[in-house]
Amino acid sequence: MSLRIPVLAVFFMMLAAPLQAASGEALPDAAPVLESALETAPVDIDGQLLFKVRGVSSFPAEERAQAIRRRIEKVAADLSFPSDGLSTEVVENVTMIMAGETTLMIVSEADARLEHTSRDHLATLNLIRIQRAIDEYRQSRRNDVMLKAGLYGAGATALLALGIAVLLVLNRWLDKALSHVLESRVHAVGIQSFEIVRSETIWKTFHGLMLVIGVATIVVSAYAYLHYVLALFPWTRSLSNGLFIIAAGAVERMGKSVGAMIPDILILAIIYYLSRFVLRRTQRFFDAMAQKRVTFAQFEPEWALPTYKLVRVLIVAFALIVAYPYIPGSESAAFKGISIFIGLVISLGSSTAISNLIAGYLMTYRRVFKVGDRVKVGEVIGEVIAIRLQVTHLRTVKNEEVTIPNSQILNGDVTNFSSMAGTRGLILHTTVGIGYETPWRQVEALLRMAAERTLGVLREPQPFILLIKLGDFAVTYELNVYIHDPHLIARIYADLHRHILDVFNEYGVQIMTPAYEGDPDQPKVVPREQWYTAPASPDERKASSTTDDRP
Repeated sequence: MSLRIPVLAVFFMMLAAPLQAASGEALPDAAPVLESALETAPVDIDGQLLFKVRGVSSFPAEERAQAIRRRIEKVAADLSFPSDGLSTEVVENVTMIMAGETTLMIVSEADARLEHTSRDHLATLNLIRIQRAIDEYRQSRRNDVMLKAGLYGAGATALLALGIAVLLVLNRWLDKALSHVLESRVHAVGIQSFEIVRSETIWKTFHGLMLVIGVATIVVSAYAYLHYVLALFPWTRSLSNGLFIIAAGAVERMGKSVGAMIPDILILAIIYYLSRFVLRRTQRFFDAMAQKRVTFAQFEPEWALPTYKLVRVLIVAFALIVAYPYIPGSESAAFKGISIFIGLVISLGSSTAISNLIAGYLMTYRRVFKVGDRVKVGEVIGEVIAIRLQVTHLRTVKNEEVTIPNSQILNGDVTNFSSMAGTRGLILHTTVGIGYETPWRQVEALLRMAAERTLGVLREPQPFILLIKLGDFAVTYELNVYIHDPHLIARIYADLHRHILDVFNEYGVQIMTPAYEGDPDQPKVVPREQWYTAPASPDERKASSTTDDRP
C-alpha cells in the first residue's frame, strides 16, 4: 500500500505538466518567437529612420508606416503648431501620441514587446523622435537653408564639370606622354618571324585601358556628386540614402565574396605549387633514367619519356580532382553544365584519339620498334623517324614521309628488319632459274662467288643456297646472304643481282628465269668483252657498288 501512493503521485504530476501548458502558462515564452516573425516596416522622414512598426493582418506594417509618416509630415508642415506640443494619452491598454487633437500613432503592448521594453517607455522614446523629426523637417525647409543648399549644389555641379574637364585633359596628356616614352619599347609579340600580337594591337589595348580608367573615374565622380547633391535637399535625401545603400551593399557583397574566396584561392595556390614541384622532380627523375644515370632491371631508357608523359597526366588529373571543389563557381549550375558538355564532347569525339594513344603506349612497352629501325607496316617499308602518342612517322626509300595511326599498327602485322640484324644478321634472298643441263654444284658455286663479290654481305654466317623448285624447264635456286645494316637492303640487292649476272655470263651459264619455250643454238649469255659496251664504262661498276638506299 505504501508503494502505490508514490506511483500515483508521479502519474498525476506527469498529467499536470501538459495541463499547465494548455492553461496558458507557456504562452509568454512562445510570444517573443511569434512576434519576432511578424512583418515590420520603417517610418522615415526625409530619408531618416525614426522607428519601425509592426502590422496585423487587417492593417499591414507598410500601410501603417505610411499613415504615420503622412500624419507626422502634415503636422510638421503646420508651422503654427509647436513641436513641444506633442503629448501622450493612455486609453485602456494603449498609449496614443497626440499632436493637439490629432493622433499621430498608437503604441500597444505588442509594439513594446517587439522592442523588448515597456509601453510607456516606448511611447516616450517615439515622442522624442517625432519631435526631433518635426524640428529637422522645418529646419531643412527654411529659405536660408534652401538657399545655402542650392549654392552648395551649384558649387558641386561646377566642381564636377571642372573635374571631368581636367580628367579628360589629363587622360589625353597622360596617354600622349606614355605613348612618347614607351613607343620605342613596345614591339610585336611573336615567335621568330610569326607575329602573335602586333604592336598596333598592343597600342590599341593600352589606349583602351586608359579610356576605361578615365570613364571609371568619371562614373565614380558622378556617383559622389549625386550622393552629395541629393543629400542637400530634404525631398531627395531618401534617394541619396538609397544610392549609398546600393553602393554599400554592392561593396559589402563583393567584400564577402572575395573574403569567402580567399581561403579557396590559397588552397588552389598550394595545390598548384605542390603539383608543380612534384612534376619537376618527376621530370628530373625520368631524365636521369633516359640518360642511364638511374637504371632499373627490365626498364629500357627509351621508356623514360613516354612514361613521364603518362605519369604527368596522372599527376595533373589528380591535382584537378583535388582542386575542383575549391574553384570559385564550381558548385554553380552553369559550371556543372559546361563541365558535362565538355566531357560529353570529349567522350564522343576522342574515341579514335584515345585508341591511338593507348596503342602508342602499348607499342612503346612492347618494343615493337624504335626510332631508326627499318620496318614494314602493311605495304609501307621505311625508316622510323618519329614515334608519337597518336601516330608513327616512316620515311621510305623514295624519301616519302608516311604517317600511320598507332591503332592501325597495333592491329596489323609489323616486320622489323632492324631488331635482329645487329646480332644474328638479316637474311636477304633472291632466286634464279637454271636449266637441268647445268650441274647444281656449279650453280651453287657461282652463286657463292657472286655473294663474295657483293659489299655488305657477311662472310660469317656464310651464305647458303636452297633448291626450292624443280620446274618444267628449269631448277629454281634460292641464294640467302646475311647482312648487318638493314638500311642497305636495296643497294645490296642491286649489287648482288649485278654480280650474279656477271658471274653467270663469265662462266657461260644461261639463266632460264622465268621460263623458255625451246633450247637456243647458243647460250644466251653476254661475253666478257661486251660487258662495258658504250655508253657503259668500267667506272660505273665502282660507282654503283657504293650506292646507299638511305634517303
